[in-house]
Amino acid sequence: MAPVEVFEVESATDVYYVDTGMYDTPEYGAVYIVDAERPAVVDTGIGTHWERVTDAIESVGIDLADLEVIAPTHVHLDHAGGAGFLAEAAPNAEVYVHEIGAPHLVDPSRLVEGTKAAVGEQWQFYTDPKPVPEDRITELTDGDVIDLGDRELTALHAPGHAPHQVVFHEAADAAVYVADAAGIWVPEQDRIRETSPPPNFDLELVLEDVQTVADLNPEVLLYPHFGPVDEDPQATLAEYEQVIVDWVEAVEARLEELDDEDAVVEHFVENNEMEGTWGTIKASAETGMNVRGVLRYLKSNDA
Repeated sequence: MAPVEVFEVESATDVYYVDTGMYDTPEYGAVYIVDAERPAVVDTGIGTHWERVTDAIESVGIDLADLEVIAPTHVHLDHAGGAGFLAEAAPNAEVYVHEIGAPHLVDPSRLVEGTKAAVGEQWQFYTDPKPVPEDRITELTDGDVIDLGDRELTALHAPGHAPHQVVFHEAADAAVYVADAAGIWVPEQDRIRETSPPPNFDLELVLEDVQTVADLNPEVLLYPHFGPVDEDPQATLAEYEQVIVDWVEAVEARLEELDDEDAVVEHFVENNEMEGTWGTIKASAETGMNVRGVLRYLKSNDA
């Protein structure tokens, strides 16, 4: 494996990130490393190529034995699939996760089943997660603080994307680890895109989550997909509000026109705009997943 490249977040103190090569797609999956008094990682990737994360931790001068905090923003496997591998490699680290998601790290079987149903063809890029020992997990609720010694991460519940999602606010640098609460940042295109996976996507809650982040007045948004955004974060958040509303309205309009959910999925997959950036497999599977999430949301609202 080629030497891992680690990037420094210029607008945050002693924070780094590594491209995990998620889905064999450059600039899609980031894990953040915080070189604090109590060193931490935020998110863990899908578990595939987890050694890239441990190599990155060591490359910034942190011994794995000294890593104290592993903090997935939520338990979707693209964020928490590597938690068990990292916990094994860093035996003194505690895993901090929202209380709703904690049982799924201890026993990932239902999470794997749900992920396979949601991601479809993308499963080929995953590996089965390693369970996290229950006594290594600290459960978080809204407002809980992870003490890193020289700074704090405050967990704020952000359930629009998933009920087990939090964003982490680091007040000293006005930084927010945004999870999937503020969309997907595509550096190559300098734009924000939707994320609306089944089964829990909820538009109204997503918009509330975006406002939660905006109210923190962040100076940098730390995206797991992908990288830091420090040029006018409020404009990025406002853009995402419009992007996600337009996306739901587009799917709803196509459903009214075609009256066939499979045809709606097929339409958006065939007309997705991301193949040149993410490749055919990733772009098609991601688009189909996001359409199915909106369709489920619309159906639940009609029930």
